[in-house]
Amino acid sequence: QLQLVESGGGLVQPGGSLKLSCASSRSSLDNHAIGWVRQSPGKERTGVACISASGATTTYAASVKGRFTISRDNAKNTVYLQMDNLQPEDTATYSCAAGPVYCTDRGGSEVVVTPGSGFRSYGQGTSVTVSS
Repeated sequence: QLQLVESGGGLVQPGGSLKLSCASSRSSLDNHAIGWVRQSPGKERTGVACISASGATTTYAASVKGRFTISRDNAKNTVYLQMDNLQPEDTATYSCAAGPVYCTDRGGSEVVVTPGSGFRSYGQGTSVTVSS
């Protein structure tokens, strides 16, 4: 399994922006799709965005489409999640996940990032709080 480390979380006001990073210090992410998931207290973990190994394909959950952008820099072995126009409902712990698979969505509105879909490595997460 890959060891993934997230960073960039914090407290931001509604309408603000944050940029999360997901890095692997020991192994290359080149051949892995990377997904971001989030989980709020009392709620299920849900997929937010996914980027293919090449970076050519990205998918987003309907709730973040148009506000979040996933990207990757394979030279730096890092994947990013740019989050703009953040809202209180975006408050959650965000984790990245890696798998030697393709990004998939469900119905064009859900991003499937689960162990069952091949994402076997997860980071510890970084907390994002959107509040005034």
